[in-house]
Amino acid sequence: MPNPALEPFTALVGKWRTTGTHPLLPDKTFHGRTSFAWHEGGAFLIMHSAIDEPEIPDGVAIFGSDDEAGAYFMVYFDERGVSRKYDVLIAEHSFTWRRDSPHLSQRNTLSIEADGNTIVSRGEMSRDGDAWEGDLSLTYVRVG
Repeated sequence: MPNPALEPFTALVGKWRTTGTHPLLPDKTFHGRTSFAWHEGGAFLIMHSAIDEPEIPDGVAIFGSDDEAGAYFMVYFDERGVSRKYDVLIAEHSFTWRRDSPHLSQRNTLSIEADGNTIVSRGEMSRDGDAWEGDLSLTYVRVG
């Protein structure tokens, strides 16, 4: 059964071709695929991401909500064995997932362009409470 609280995520559903950069590898462009699909008829949204270059791990994430708190979250796992929980904020035409940790905080904002077929993401990280710096940033182009 569909979770009505997840309706704003409908804009993400589909298959996407991705290209991106990471500031720690400034001379490299990353290429991959991401898909967003409803799980259990819309109770959750599942994301699968794969990057062709080995420096960026493939991962899976599940998005859900807490109706009492009026909050959204994402649970992430990747091929390195990394598992993380992110809080998700929704704004008009954008999504941000964020985690605050003493050792590694991260945030990623996905902005949906007017055509609905392009998403530009901007990733940032903060190590040990230091200033925010760039992280993996991707452009998603809908292919299905």
